[in-house]
Amino acid sequence: MGEKDLQDRFQKLPEAVREKADSALADAKIALKLRIAELLADKEEKAKHAVTTAGRIGAKSGEVSELTTILPLKPDGAKQLRKFFKLVGGNLAGAGQVGTLHNMRFVFLENDTKLLFATAFDGEWDPYIDDFATKIPDFMDYLFSNVEGWPGITSPDVKEFIVKHQLPAEAWYVAHPDLTVAEAGRLKRQEAAVQRFLSDLN
Repeated sequence: MGEKDLQDRFQKLPEAVREKADSALADAKIALKLRIAELLADKEEKAKHAVTTAGRIGAKSGEVSELTTILPLKPDGAKQLRKFFKLVGGNLAGAGQVGTLHNMRFVFLENDTKLLFATAFDGEWDPYIDDFATKIPDFMDYLFSNVEGWPGITSPDVKEFIVKHQLPAEAWYVAHPDLTVAEAGRLKRQEAAVQRFLSDLN
């Protein structure tokens, strides 16, 4: 699509939307302005992916929330964690016991002096941290005991410790914001059952 066609489409959008896009994206190409303006004008799409709060801290889209922290490591913290990650092949499948966890990742920063811990989960922030404390406390404490000042996952101070080091996302996108871990599992089981049924017919 040529630039003139893009401009024509842009001009057909509501004036208020065009003004917002022009103001925020003054130096952007028309293709980007058009895409953003169309998203702003699409109320259904905008509502579906609206970013709200995960409760105490963090962003949430639909049912899915995010948590990102950068934590100071003890002198041998990175070494100890690498040894563990190597042992399990980088596979933290045991964390699935939490039940609301979509993903989690650990990244070493600044010459192994800091740890980035990021995760996506269903629901609100406080119940999620509570789930760590009740469902995988030993796992959490083994990993995070390598962090300076870690109070312990069952400590009454742990939430304030996490908040202190958490960096809330400025922007957050989830492809399927209403699809929880439990719902994804249910759909996967249904699909497997359908495939078995179809296979038995042949």
